[in-house]
Amino acid sequence: MTVSTQGLQIRTGSRFASQLVELLSSMRFAISLLTVICIASVIGTVVKQHEPLNNYVNQFGPFWSDVFGSARLFTVYSAWWFLLILAFLVVSTSLCIARNTPKILVDFKAYKENIREQSLKAFPHRAEGALPETPESAANRIGQTLLGSGWKVKLQSRESAGGTGWMVAAKAGSTNKIGYLAAHSAIVLVCLGGLLDGDLVVRAQMWFNGKTPFTGGGLIADVAPQHRLSPSNPTFRGNLLVTEGTTAGTAILAQSDGVLLQDLPFSVELKKFIVEYYDTGMPRLFASDIVIHDHETGEKKETRVEVNHPASHRGINIYQSSFDDGGSRVNLQAVPINGPAKAFEVSGVIGGTSALSNGDHKLTLEYTGLRVINVENFANQGEASGTDVRKVDLRSSIESRLGSGHKPGAEKTLRNVGPSFSYKLRDAAGQAVEYNNYMLPMEIDGSRMFLFGMRETPSEPFRYLRIPADDQDSIDGFVRLRAALVDPALRELAVRRYAVSAVEAGRTELSDALQASAGRAIGLFAGAEATEAPAGDPPIKGGLQAVSAFLESNVPEAERERASDVLVRILNGTLFELLQVSRERAGLQPLERSDATQQFMTHAVMSLSDAFYYPAPMTFQLKDFEHVQASVFQVARAPGQSIVYLGCVLLILGVFVMLYVRERRVWVWLSPAGAGHSQATMALSSNRKTMEADQEFEVLKSQLLKVPS
Repeated sequence: MTVSTQGLQIRTGSRFASQLVELLSSMRFAISLLTVICIASVIGTVVKQHEPLNNYVNQFGPFWSDVFGSARLFTVYSAWWFLLILAFLVVSTSLCIARNTPKILVDFKAYKENIREQSLKAFPHRAEGALPETPESAANRIGQTLLGSGWKVKLQSRESAGGTGWMVAAKAGSTNKIGYLAAHSAIVLVCLGGLLDGDLVVRAQMWFNGKTPFTGGGLIADVAPQHRLSPSNPTFRGNLLVTEGTTAGTAILAQSDGVLLQDLPFSVELKKFIVEYYDTGMPRLFASDIVIHDHETGEKKETRVEVNHPASHRGINIYQSSFDDGGSRVNLQAVPINGPAKAFEVSGVIGGTSALSNGDHKLTLEYTGLRVINVENFANQGEASGTDVRKVDLRSSIESRLGSGHKPGAEKTLRNVGPSFSYKLRDAAGQAVEYNNYMLPMEIDGSRMFLFGMRETPSEPFRYLRIPADDQDSIDGFVRLRAALVDPALRELAVRRYAVSAVEAGRTELSDALQASAGRAIGLFAGAEATEAPAGDPPIKGGLQAVSAFLESNVPEAERERASDVLVRILNGTLFELLQVSRERAGLQPLERSDATQQFMTHAVMSLSDAFYYPAPMTFQLKDFEHVQASVFQVARAPGQSIVYLGCVLLILGVFVMLYVRERRVWVWLSPAGAGHSQATMALSSNRKTMEADQEFEVLKSQLLKVPS
């Protein structure tokens, strides 16, 4: 049997109908559909599916995100065109099977014993020989030999010019054609299973049963029936989020323009969520101890759901998909950083919001996440600083070591640095900045530092503001210093104290000059004195940038290095006195001049300078929290799963048979050649030209015709 790319030919009065059937049943059309499906699958693998629209806008830009969204590339496997291609592939492959099955069945039974002698001489594998036996005896001997070797044999006698001749026709490996049918049937079954377990049934209910996606908010129980699917829905796949100690029985089916609610015939109660971590901080195991409450019978079934170990009830599989925060309660301390703000406390729940106001300035605090474990790599901290000694790049240092490649030379110093809290501050115009703050200070470059991160878009990495911990390992020392810096009276007091400590008694003129310089330096640093930025640069608010701009504008270039050393030394001395003043006002003992104090002051000066460019007047430090876990399950009723499994089995068997089972046919024509002798003509055909076929022909020639190989 030969394979043709032509389709099924039907006789009909409509030329269009016959051409359509021929196209649908042709191999070229099926291969084209498979190619498109492969390309679509690659897109669905490369492009993350069902992500929020903002993520695609950030990744591809507004124009291309609209183009890709219109083509449904963000939901490839549920796109109408993908399902339509699957349906066409089912029809095309089914017609291919219908076209070729009768030919295969006929060819499976046929021995083709009527082939002519001249045709045998045209085969690539052919041989001739004289046998010292009659044609009938030779035919019986050759037939028995082939039967003993596993061949199916048919003998035929027919008249020839020299008398009665015998044709021996044998075949082996006919199951190769069954492999063809199995492989093509597998494609049909897999596509049917994909259509059944895809969105086709759900979309049909939206088209013909009046179901519409829900786009609002509120309680699930209050959602109208037109947005809900019946528990008897034959196929669906959705997500179910259950918080510890609560019960849920409605799954969420994400749609491009909203969600559909799938009512389940049971409810899932999460008794406990278990998570274990590797040393790297990555989850090693997460599982859920659940109780399934059957709505119809009232049965309660306790079970555990783990990754790759789902639970099943009433034909619905419950998979452990991921985990999330279940509404942890956090207590926060507002820490003034930049601008006029006072310390206060606020509490909230992850996923909730709080309204903040400072006069006419309205902000919304959105509680977005809580991580109780953060494992960071502290190896080679100094080497990573490079051009910026204040750089914090802990996450990238870990990510650079991720991957399948083993890096035996990469040194790692992993340490759990404790909980972190993420939030967003959204202004009245809807613009938001995301923040990520660590609860506890961590050891960086020999100093204890609090890290407060921020980024303006999700595509950016977090940039961290380092704030040094004081002698009590808290942030209070920095907060007091920062509050004193914005107080003109305390700045003036610190300037006087610095002048007294730096100038000998009785040198009034020198003391006055030093007070003037110190007052100018700390005024510039505090942002109390106006400083003009170079043309095209953003305005200078204060900090070391303001001091640098003042020197560039007022000191000749040849004297700037010496002047900057003097001015910075005066600034550091004044800030130290300001720190002592702030401690006195808080009822604390003055700090002794030591290496630890000097190190704290060095980092504090850098932090105060950077704080002027912090995008919010305050930051929020996590003071306490009550952690609540939530488990995310994927619930699926998948009747097509068994069909897909059957298709996979057929595909494996079909491909194996087609690759490793060779169809071969042997013919031996025996014609009379005198008394008690016959002339033999032999030929072998195989569906694949291989060295095995050559070797087999030589063996058969030696066995059947007694011709040496």
